[in-house]
Amino acid sequence: MYEKRPQSGGGSPSRTPGPAADRSHRPNFFDTWIDSIAPCPWPAHIGSHIESREKSEAGKVALYTPEERAKRDASPWTLVQAILAPLQFIVFAISLGLVIRFLVTGDGYELTTASILAKTFLLYLIMITGSIWEKEVFGKYLFARAFFWEDVFSMLVLALQTAYLVSLLAGWGTAQQQMMIAVAAYAAYVINAGQFLMKLREARLEAERTAMTPLGADRQAA
Repeated sequence: MYEKRPQSGGGSPSRTPGPAADRSHRPNFFDTWIDSIAPCPWPAHIGSHIESREKSEAGKVALYTPEERAKRDASPWTLVQAILAPLQFIVFAISLGLVIRFLVTGDGYELTTASILAKTFLLYLIMITGSIWEKEVFGKYLFARAFFWEDVFSMLVLALQTAYLVSLLAGWGTAQQQMMIAVAAYAAYVINAGQFLMKLREARLEAERTAMTPLGADRQAA
């Protein structure tokens, strides 16, 4: 949209940007994604892109407060979680292979069942120790602000894994039906693991930004 303004001495009217053209660039997911794979080719625009992105990051709620980060680093349960998480994934990968083999061939029921029970045990263990960790760091056993949706989905994984355990002990359904419950639990677990991996990445990037901030401030002061 343009406004026409008459020029002195005749000639064609000049056009100046109206309100629609003065709107500041507002970053969104699409803009960020495009910039990551195809940076803006016009140098005059780069400053505005960086500024708008810094503003959006500045307004983002941090995953950890400085106090929570200190508690996380000092807690022994942080190391416990770092050990149990990959261990559970290894057991999951082995068990998933056994479940698929059983559903396809019907072989190895006892070994497959034992692997699912091992995965269930590790899930209970990581949930209990994770709740203790969450209490130490955030002051809540579950559904802390930083990991609310991860905890919600963890409850679904726990419910499905428990449903398998109950059906096994009570003898409900056929072996194939019980295994399908395990498959559903494993599918939910994969999504939940992805959630936590994204949070780990977010925590790493946040720590990098925090470490770089004092350095950048010192350079500006110099």
